Amino acid sequence: MSRTNWYALYVKSRHEFIVSHELQLKGIDAFLPSVKKMSQWKDRQKQVEHPLFPGYLFVHITPSPEEILKVVKARGAVALVSMKPGYPTPAREEEIISLKIVLESGGKIDIYPHLKEGAPVRIKRGVFKGAEGILDKKNDQHVFIVNINVLGRSVGIKMHADDVEAV
Repeated sequence: MSRTNWYALYVKSRHEFIVSHELQLKGIDAFLPSVKKMSQWKDRQKQVEHPLFPGYLFVHITPSPEEILKVVKARGAVALVSMKPGYPTPAREEEIISLKIVLESGGKIDIYPHLKEGAPVRIKRGVFKGAEGILDKKNDQHVFIVNINVLGRSVGIKMHADDVEAV
């Protein structure tokens, strides 16, 4: 019998909680990392549970065709994440354990895209939405740099890493 591993499951937009619930009903160990955030409506504010990684959750299964089929047949499931087509790529056990520890701590969590310094990025929200530049780091803080090549100059502003996306 193969060893069980954690796999990332890509799901339809806004189906994370539905898929997680359905998988658990099927007896599959599903982990949906989520955080509570304050949501604002016209007439009220409310704490709402949001997926930490929108569009993804984790399943703990053996990589057998039967188990994989059971997972991807769940309503709202799309596919297991794989680096090599047809072979789901397992997540490291230590990463999942660490993620659970961080979530259980109850501390404020910020999401950081896996971007390297010097990567071209675009701001995805706020007053600078749509601006493109380079991601840099200064004094342990992310900085969004706009280069004006013709002048040989750059300007930079401090940003939260979850406000930028790869170009």
